[in-house]
Amino acid sequence: MKLATFRSAGQDKIGVVHSNDSRIFDIAAAAARDGQDPAFTSMLALIDAGPRALEQAAALLEKHGKDPALSSAISSVDVLAPVPEPRQMRDGMSFPLHILQAPRGQRKLVARAKGDMAELARIDAEPLGELPEVYRKQPIFYITNRFSVRGTDTTVRWPRYSKVMDYELEFGIITRNRGANISAAKAKDHIFGYTIFNDFSARDAQRIEMEGRLGPAKGKSFDGGNVMGPWIVTPDEIGDPYKLKMEARVNGETRSTGVSDGMLFSFEEIIAHVTQDETLMPGEFIGSGTVGNGCGLELGWFLEHGDTVELEVEKIGILKNRVERQDA
Repeated sequence: MKLATFRSAGQDKIGVVHSNDSRIFDIAAAAARDGQDPAFTSMLALIDAGPRALEQAAALLEKHGKDPALSSAISSVDVLAPVPEPRQMRDGMSFPLHILQAPRGQRKLVARAKGDMAELARIDAEPLGELPEVYRKQPIFYITNRFSVRGTDTTVRWPRYSKVMDYELEFGIITRNRGANISAAKAKDHIFGYTIFNDFSARDAQRIEMEGRLGPAKGKSFDGGNVMGPWIVTPDEIGDPYKLKMEARVNGETRSTGVSDGMLFSFEEIIAHVTQDETLMPGEFIGSGTVGNGCGLELGWFLEHGDTVELEVEKIGILKNRVERQDA
């Protein structure tokens, strides 16, 4: 199933996306019609209720899915982030090409800002080098602001302290089933579904703070900067999550393409690492990190005021946002 959080008539609801992603089925309204009182008040409530609630949602769609009174056109509602306030948000560094190219991109950003074309050419001529061993030893991730999440078709207002706007082409998982010390072999039981993630980044702010060796802060953390959606797709519809085609477009022009193949650690292995003596909660988000060539930092091609960014991941959908400078 494709499960979404949406706003209609001033109320936030959860629904099943159907009819080639053109309509959304109101699960709670269908349950009320049958006299049921299930946990369909929010996506977190659905996740907390476990597999039985998901089976119940599927049964309601089967029974009432053709009733036009219980579905709305996607175009007539506001599709929110599938989990508007995740219980936790972690984002990884999983794709080797991005890990190698991003630091070089930051150095090029500095040279470009100084107008130092000789330095820019020198950096371009350098070989990429070898992947630092730490990235192969264990999953690397940071924790980001779970209160700054937005969904598709929203406007991301760039922070006033930044002049260099960027997107990041990622996908990720929403977790289910509380647990600690989970083995990679059993971690699939803790994946509720998959979604797309755009880790919008203030590159100039990030460059400065990363010199402090503690990880991104204001380079990543600002209101509305964590964008996910358009919905969650359950694992049965995804198949192999590590073979999905990925593409980023800006104003309709393709800038980045990739495949979810080649992650240094799978989501299952990341869950195993995260849960060492730490409890994983249902409704957390874990991001893959940026696919190789999946951001402007790697390409030397950043966003401008008014740009529209579309991230598409096979079998999931399209996450679309407009970016605007607040001081434009």
